[in-house]
Amino acid sequence: MLSLDLNSDLGENSPERPVADDAAMLDLVTSANVSCGQHAGTPLGIKDTLAAAAERGVVVGAHPGYRDYANFGRRELQLSARELQAEVEYQLGALLGLAASVGVPVRYVKPHGALYNTIAADATQARVVAAAVRAVDPRLVVLGLAGSAGLRECDRAGLTVAAEAFADRAYTAAGTLVPRGTPGAVLSDPERVAEQMLQLVTTGTVTALDGSTVAVRADSVCVHGDSPAAVQLTATLRKRLAAAGVSFKPFVS
Repeated sequence: MLSLDLNSDLGENSPERPVADDAAMLDLVTSANVSCGQHAGTPLGIKDTLAAAAERGVVVGAHPGYRDYANFGRRELQLSARELQAEVEYQLGALLGLAASVGVPVRYVKPHGALYNTIAADATQARVVAAAVRAVDPRLVVLGLAGSAGLRECDRAGLTVAAEAFADRAYTAAGTLVPRGTPGAVLSDPERVAEQMLQLVTTGTVTALDGSTVAVRADSVCVHGDSPAAVQLTATLRKRLAAAGVSFKPFVS
């Protein structure tokens, strides 16, 4: 029996910018990457998402990003190493505090948006993020893009790492994500998403945007909670994979 972890970026709603149906997504995923409040979300909304995850037995991870609310954390910021480390430590501390208040443990860290993409390629900044995680809680697993500099540097720092693939994003021939804004970069057809992940689970590969076949390792698969069809995508994905004999469980307990 094959098994798979499904994760989603949640806790990113605010009254003026609702982006996801957290309750519905928490009924479908096995892990939740919960915003630390700097790129999206509010303290109360984040706390409510944490409590809802605890009620459903969904494993919680911290989702820190650049302090960039206006751009949803999807614009790279130029920070010194000391600034970046303090930003990540601050966000991890905030989420750990809110999680403790509702009695749910935080098991892992998955950087958000531009920070995720930056450390996937930039070993120097990846080392800074690794140092921040070690300083706050070295038991936290770091979830990042398969084959990335970020995972290599976190592993070298003595942290446990896990590789992530994306159900709703297209891949390049090099195994990286096609940049947002490129035609075809974001997948919205539930059947297309399900086929991509069925291929990944059964063969360890995905078909890149140029038609080539790329090997991708995945301990966890993400469906972005802020995608317009996120709930439908995830429900279809679960149904198709379950029919193929795939079970669902968190990548970390």
